[in-house]
Amino acid sequence: MARVRLVDVAERANVSMKTVSNVVNGYAHVQPATRARVQAAIDELGYKPNLTARRLATGRTGMIALAMPEIDHPYFAEVARHVAEVASDHGYRVIIEQTLGDETAERAVLRDRDAGLVDGVIFQPLRIATLDIARFHQDLPLVLLGEVEAPVTTDHVMVDNVRGAADATSHLLAAGRTRIGFLGLVEGDITATNSRRLLGYQEALVGAGVPLDPGLVLTTSGFGSDAAAVAVDDALSRGLRFDALVCRDDRFAIGALTALRRHGREVPGDVALVGWDDSAMAQWAWPPLTSLAPDKHELARVAFELLLERMQGTTGVGRHRVVPHTLQVRESAPGA
Repeated sequence: MARVRLVDVAERANVSMKTVSNVVNGYAHVQPATRARVQAAIDELGYKPNLTARRLATGRTGMIALAMPEIDHPYFAEVARHVAEVASDHGYRVIIEQTLGDETAERAVLRDRDAGLVDGVIFQPLRIATLDIARFHQDLPLVLLGEVEAPVTTDHVMVDNVRGAADATSHLLAAGRTRIGFLGLVEGDITATNSRRLLGYQEALVGAGVPLDPGLVLTTSGFGSDAAAVAVDDALSRGLRFDALVCRDDRFAIGALTALRRHGREVPGDVALVGWDDSAMAQWAWPPLTSLAPDKHELARVAFELLLERMQGTTGVGRHRVVPHTLQVRESAPGA
């Protein structure tokens, strides 16, 4: 079967080849009715753009990379879904890459692996240094996510982890909880996320006149639910008293639920739990988890639109954006 060409789509939709190209490349200034007619012709004929030809003709591939530490982490998976949806609305496809926080893999995102394959990168690094980011990404449009320090020329989108942790802790204080623990710090963690959430937790306690108790800050051996369960098991076995936990994420909250159940503690009667990320598991845990909910769709939208502006030629200093969050209150930590 002969390859379907751009001119074939143009003839079927009764538009110019330039109009078809504008639709394929996601340009905004196309009338909705015309865009729909062109898309119908593309779908009917099975047209697939030739990326090599597109890049030669336009300097673009119509693809971006999304590089994240773990693609099986619920938060990163949900962010990836939103990025893919927003990118698709603009006519872009997304290549998803997992770095596992490995510095060599993170360098490859900016230097080797995606050279010439994508028009831009949305990237949540863990280890690569600020100067290396500035050195390696050069002319490649780039938007950073997360807590990493961004070079002065690089756009950065993040959640206010300090404020979020303070809001979660204040919710528990308002509900009458007096021995609130933080679950938790992770041995060997090199990210800034936990330290900022710990700071927010501490600021809320100090602001409420509650003395800080270092013993209520639990440490885990890893980032999974199993490590969180072990940490809570150990704390309860040592006789540590607490009536609430602010958890690093929903996976930690699930681990805490398991450990508390093993020790005969009721949630929220004996211990209230607040998770983080408001992932799908938060709604289906039992009891359903109260969870700090970053606006993941807004994070994806802002990141992609900043990237799109860079890909279209915007220059200048990096822009810093903080997306909103809410506290989704459910049965694990009801309000006052």
